[in-house]
Amino acid sequence: MFKFFKQDKFIFGFIMGLIAPVGGFVIYKYTKLSAFTFKETFQYLLVEPGHNLLTVAISLSLMANAVLFTVYINSRIDKTAKGIFIATLIYGLTALSLKTFG
Repeated sequence: MFKFFKQDKFIFGFIMGLIAPVGGFVIYKYTKLSAFTFKETFQYLLVEPGHNLLTVAISLSLMANAVLFTVYINSRIDKTAKGIFIATLIYGLTALSLKTFG
């Protein structure tokens, strides 16, 4: 199983970089918004004026990518780390866009 995670492929890292923040968001939801269901949480995050809580949730979710990126860089699995980095940039630009234009 661990051999699976030692792949050095850009697309593998990109997919992991897209999925890992979902896990981070689930942790954030259960620690800060445990009174709400997932549907209520998404509805609130999308309609909240200024999207402040949404950008906080995205930013904290990206901590999962920071951990993954650090592990892969330190292991010198560079193509996978690049994929994680690009996915992180996409999430980060999304949060920045919501904060700036939302």
